[in-house]
Amino acid sequence: MIHMRGCDGEMFKKIAADALGLSDIGTIIKPSDYDKTDADDYVMHEDNEKIYFLIKTKADEYCFTNLAVIHVDGESATSSKRTLKRYPYSQHRISGVLLETAGKIDMDVEIKFTIGSNVFDIDVRKEQIEELKDLYKALLRISEITYENEVKHNLATESFNKAVSVLQNSRTDDNQLPDTFKGLTEVGFQWLLDAHEQYHMKDFGEIFEKYINN
Repeated sequence: MIHMRGCDGEMFKKIAADALGLSDIGTIIKPSDYDKTDADDYVMHEDNEKIYFLIKTKADEYCFTNLAVIHVDGESATSSKRTLKRYPYSQHRISGVLLETAGKIDMDVEIKFTIGSNVFDIDVRKEQIEELKDLYKALLRISEITYENEVKHNLATESFNKAVSVLQNSRTDDNQLPDTFKGLTEVGFQWLLDAHEQYHMKDFGEIFEKYINN
């Protein structure tokens, strides 16, 4: 009798589960089959939201649209109960994007990323590595863009606050102070609003169009 212990035992279980089709390895769904998934029901087609990538496991679906990541979270492969979780890019910044390729005995590859405070680690069939590379590139680029925009937005806000401080400390006729303050407030609000619109992207359709080739 052969006794499997430690890491070897766990590896044997994983190989056996994969061979029997019992493991929860995801499959990348073709665009022609998006309408057959649960996630498609929750895409805001009315607001021009579009699916660009979708991974389906036995229990879960991970849907990547131009506006958000939609996670249809299943309790188990045998349960029909689902919890819908939506993470708009404008509210949850993507970071920590990693792609882990397969070793010789592995049957899956992994894509890992954090969106907001939520960590995702998704296993995908290793023969679909080329398609997964496209998603990796898209998420990595979105991560870079949102980080750069956050830095620019903070710098713009800091510059505005400095300008306000200078004007507040400058000599102004007391009789003109109310009008000066009102004008400064109106201009400042519009300036900050414009900066927010410029550096706070919501729609990343162009990025997905560039990198996703399915």
